[in-house]
Amino acid sequence: MSRTVLITGATGTVSTALIDALEGADVRLRVLVRDASRADGLRDRAEVVVGDLGDPRSLAPAFEGVQDLWLLTPNSPRAPENSMNAVWAARQAGVERVVRLSVIGAAHDAPNRSGRLHALSDQELERSGLRWTILRPHWFMQNLLNETGDIAATGTFSLNVASSRVGMIDVRDIAECAARVLLDAPDRHHGRTYTLTGPRSLTFDEVAAELGRVLGRPVAYLPVSDEAKHKTLLGHGVPEWIADMLEEYARAYVSGWGDFTTDAVAGLLGRPPRDVADFARDHAARFAPAV
Repeated sequence: MSRTVLITGATGTVSTALIDALEGADVRLRVLVRDASRADGLRDRAEVVVGDLGDPRSLAPAFEGVQDLWLLTPNSPRAPENSMNAVWAARQAGVERVVRLSVIGAAHDAPNRSGRLHALSDQELERSGLRWTILRPHWFMQNLLNETGDIAATGTFSLNVASSRVGMIDVRDIAECAARVLLDAPDRHHGRTYTLTGPRSLTFDEVAAELGRVLGRPVAYLPVSDEAKHKTLLGHGVPEWIADMLEEYARAYVSGWGDFTTDAVAGLLGRPPRDVADFARDHAARFAPAV
């Protein structure tokens, strides 16, 4: 009998990729959105329900009859509250399993507030009495898509991570790992935390070189200061808390905190994770100059 999977964060990058990864699987998909108008493209792929993780009274109808919960909360100071509301609703509804998207290096002594907030939610889930699996992915390759305008126009992109190395991962691999866990028997991954990375730890000069090889023109990485990047983010309308969070991550990466890889993706999927060269080829049109 098909299981019902509730997807939170349904219009975001990772959850959208997860919906793609579950396409054709023997599951009933239900997606939770705060704004029904943003889910028009999902209605032919899943049941759409309206609710808000910040409003626990809105959640009961969405969780009714659900066996598996994909739990993704937005990065914000309220992330632990949102996660708590979802876990509470899951317990009330008799959900059997929660697969939660955490963050790289989540810990009570993490060098960033996001990691510490996620550690609170991870610990609560671990003690919830539900079956659980936690995924902690590294820096998303898809973050490079934020630089497409500059790369297309000038052949350069700027980040405040100096010459740090990062074991970056393609979001599609995160989604496929999540799908694997959700499609396996509920006990198979219970109590496991998987730290998901790409196949190699790269500098952004190396990323630029890979992009250049695929695009057939030079691409250069230009390191900038924290202050300069912070100002740019605010200028693009990024909320200040998010800009501060990204700066905290950048400082951690500069310290060497992100220079590692794991074999978790290969262990779950039976194949190596996608390389940044694969990512560049698959998204080459996004980085090309406008014609």
